[in-house]
Amino acid sequence: MRCSAVLLVSLSFAAAHGAALAQDEHLVKDNLPKSKIETAVQHSAGKSVFDDPLGGVVVNRTVTVLGDDFYQYFSTYWREKDISSKFTISVHERPSARFGSEIWVQFRQKRMFHTFLPPARAATKKISAMAVDMVYRNIAESEVERMMVRSPDLGPEEM
Repeated sequence: MRCSAVLLVSLSFAAAHGAALAQDEHLVKDNLPKSKIETAVQHSAGKSVFDDPLGGVVVNRTVTVLGDDFYQYFSTYWREKDISSKFTISVHERPSARFGSEIWVQFRQKRMFHTFLPPARAATKKISAMAVDMVYRNIAESEVERMMVRSPDLGPEEM
């Protein structure tokens, strides 16, 4: 009985003390200038809980120097696009001694771009610039298709 009475008194003291601290903290926070993070959080308040938290990430799944060059050029050009912060994509590579490197870009587990890079690294920059335009177009078409086609028989990954 004594233990529960002490616990009850300490809980009520903690609650009263916590409320007073919360009021003091609220007054102090109102007087401080807002940081860039707080401003960004307020601007993104309209976002849903179901929005992709990793939007805008370009994942590097390359293994060779040629693949890494492609990834660096591709991600640089991709960041210049206006939709680059909305979609998460991944760049994959499968090296081949005979054909150079097989490169593909995936969005939502679908290939948006697929090619073989020649072993000579000179053409990598031009190919990556073309790849960005193709991926941009294919993602736009894929998103339009995803919004327009609603079938109860097919799951989203089966279209």
